[in-house]
Amino acid sequence: MTAYDSALEYLTTASLRGSKLGLERIVQLLEQLGNPQEKVKIIHISGTNGKGSFGAMLGAILTCAGYCTGSFSSPAITDVTDSFRINGAKISQKIFGELICRIAPICESMDDKPTEFEILTAAAYELFAENNCDIALVECGMGGDLDSTNAVSSPLLSVITNVQMDHCSFLGNTIGEIALHKAGIIKKDCPVLFGGSDNEAARVIEQYAANFGSRLYYTNHSRISNIYCSLEGTCFNFDSFGDLYTPLSGTYQARNAANVLTAVEILRELGYNISSEHVRIGLEKTKWHGRFEILRKEPLVIFDGSHNPDGIRYAADSISCCINGKIALLIGVMADKKYELYADLLGRFAECVFTVKPDNPRALDSDILAKTFTAKGISSTSFNIFSDGVKTAYCFAKSHGIPLVALGSLYMYKEFTYVLDKLK
Repeated sequence: MTAYDSALEYLTTASLRGSKLGLERIVQLLEQLGNPQEKVKIIHISGTNGKGSFGAMLGAILTCAGYCTGSFSSPAITDVTDSFRINGAKISQKIFGELICRIAPICESMDDKPTEFEILTAAAYELFAENNCDIALVECGMGGDLDSTNAVSSPLLSVITNVQMDHCSFLGNTIGEIALHKAGIIKKDCPVLFGGSDNEAARVIEQYAANFGSRLYYTNHSRISNIYCSLEGTCFNFDSFGDLYTPLSGTYQARNAANVLTAVEILRELGYNISSEHVRIGLEKTKWHGRFEILRKEPLVIFDGSHNPDGIRYAADSISCCINGKIALLIGVMADKKYELYADLLGRFAECVFTVKPDNPRALDSDILAKTFTAKGISSTSFNIFSDGVKTAYCFAKSHGIPLVALGSLYMYKEFTYVLDKLK
């Protein structure tokens, strides 16, 4: 058995411990590893939507500027190693396996053994320290204050991309309550960027930053102009940076890029050498899976991992902007989402809806999801076997000459692309 296989086996065992919010276990684990999180400059990223795209764009820019850049994101999209990147490239299975197998005995020596995500978080910090990363971009798994990534004491920059309704059973039922959790990544005397537009969230974050003496920056989205979104990517102007392009598609990517460029300006203030040319080239080279991503052109197949109501609204805007006519819609969501809204948000685009259940314990039954569409008079069919749903939706799209759009959860991406690759 390879180290990679052993690592996967160990993580499967750790996953049975479930998800536990709190920092006690991760702090103890990191202490036994020598606190690697304190040996690297960390940009800590929280927010409801846009964290992954923000990290991918900023990481590409920093790499272009010559900085050794690490990144940790979740959930893993293609396989577990793609959560860990050095200069934009995911680490090898060999490196991942050795890393986890080295940490595992320490985890097992603890009375309160860490969860799977806590082990992965510790592995990321250890990886960045071992590679002498100049900067590491670390994405919160959920919330902020009690997320295991929040064990860093003095981040270079804390980023809250936006605050919207999601994970309400864990984070609260109001924007203010959710914002309070996300503001928990703010640390004393460390700069903060808020890229959202909600006033209630802004008030909470302002108060939190003031209590810690942390300078708070805002993204001024009025600086964006001349936005053009197509299936080939996004063009826009951001005043002092001029005309820019990223291959990331979706109407929401210009707003994500505005957050990135504001972060670049903050980093420049902190002494980092990032030229406008680094920005231009970095944005052009950015790659990120699962966000209005074209997977096939004949027929057109798009995957977008939008999963909460605001994310679905952004996806609907992107469909409206980039696609003419009806689509075949394949959708699978988690049961804790407000999925009852999705028929109203997406129904006008769908020639037919195909519902599936992602491979996740929190996933919603496909029959229940299908009924929310049929109740609105939208033709829909549910599938108990995920691959059957993908095959049927693809064949329907191909025979009707319309695009197939898969939405609802990044947890579907790996299996969806696996099935798609076998279809002609």
